[in-house]
Amino acid sequence: MKNTMFLLVATLFAGIATTPITQAEQAKPASAKQHKSYRAVKKVPAMRNRVYTQLARAQQLADEGDKIEGFAVLDDVKDRISSLNSYERAMLFNFYGFMYYANDDVDMALTSFSEVITDESAIPDSLVTSTLYSLAQLSMQQQDFTQALSYLTRWKKVNPNKLTANQVILFAQVYYQDKQFEQSLAMINQAITIAEQDNKIAKENWLTLQRAAYYELEQPEQVTKVIEQLVHHYPKAQYWLQLSAMYGEIGQEDKQMAVMEAAYQAGHVTKSADILTLAQLYLYHGAPYKSADVLEHSMTEGALVADEKNLAILARAYLKAKETAKAIVVLKKVSELSNSARHTVLLAQTYLNDEQWQSAITTAGDALARMGDVSESEVKVAKDIANMHLVLGMANFNLKQFEPSLAAFSKASRFASTKKAALQWGKYVEREQQHHKIQLAMLN
Repeated sequence: MKNTMFLLVATLFAGIATTPITQAEQAKPASAKQHKSYRAVKKVPAMRNRVYTQLARAQQLADEGDKIEGFAVLDDVKDRISSLNSYERAMLFNFYGFMYYANDDVDMALTSFSEVITDESAIPDSLVTSTLYSLAQLSMQQQDFTQALSYLTRWKKVNPNKLTANQVILFAQVYYQDKQFEQSLAMINQAITIAEQDNKIAKENWLTLQRAAYYELEQPEQVTKVIEQLVHHYPKAQYWLQLSAMYGEIGQEDKQMAVMEAAYQAGHVTKSADILTLAQLYLYHGAPYKSADVLEHSMTEGALVADEKNLAILARAYLKAKETAKAIVVLKKVSELSNSARHTVLLAQTYLNDEQWQSAITTAGDALARMGDVSESEVKVAKDIANMHLVLGMANFNLKQFEPSLAAFSKASRFASTKKAALQWGKYVEREQQHHKIQLAMLN
């Protein structure tokens, strides 16, 4: 009989899978020496050769692809179940269990394996142990975690050996799925201790389970420490990004940016959301040019869409970096893309700050045309309108176009947000206008 191995997958936080451990016990007639070792604990009847031959033939047929005929052979044996001793009956259902599992019928596999241990006193301890472990794994696969924990608890009582780290982790997984997070964490830590005693590092799925347990227990600092271990031992992109996010969660913003920057340099920051996060972090930490560089490069490479939202962030980054010319280029693009006037408003103000007076006048006029007539009660838009009148007033003044300047300041004075500044500017422009007239008269 060929060994059969379970490959059971438990749907845990972050894709944790159970370790494929359990193997089918070889079903062959026990030697006299073996019987003696079993009977030191309990009296177990021997398997007769004719029964073994039929069970082995069923397995061979199944392995060769003739599952129907394989089950038919087992059914023939089952028809004479009254003539089988306890060990033979147990092994019959053991074969049923493995063949049903190989046939993807987990429910029948569970039923069959449960029949194996109907009378634990009449079968070898090793068969009891392996069957309980198989039942636990199958129950896990069926997401019946309460039953899985019950089988594991029974298995632990009859298992004569010290638990391996992988076996301890199975307990941890079941506890986690049963929402017993503190117990799960205790088992994970025990498994890690066992591994460290053997000079081994914790497996990746152990750490992801540990991270999940700490997360459920609302311990973000511990979550961060576990992800630090994941980055150190299993430096995948997802762990770098998670570590950066967790540093932000626990208020360590400097580390958040440093890790995100390292992840970017390593080529791990490829998704648009992560690119924007890095760009915002650069802005927050006073590195606007780096922010703009990341955004510009990502848009050029196609990793980030050059839409209104992203272009607006890029323009803001250039403005903070005092790269006015580059900011203007971007603001012109985003102003053309948007139906809103807010980008045009910012472009007009940028032209004014850069002393491009005529461009400021033209753009402010465009912004006002986009916004239309708005009452002062619409505060947000009204403020933009008021500011555009201020821009028109200042730009016209610098071109010595006094009448348009005064007209613009007069309009700006009607808004509460700009009234004081507009009146002050208006008085100043009137004085300068008079002074200018005197100079012209003197020249004539």
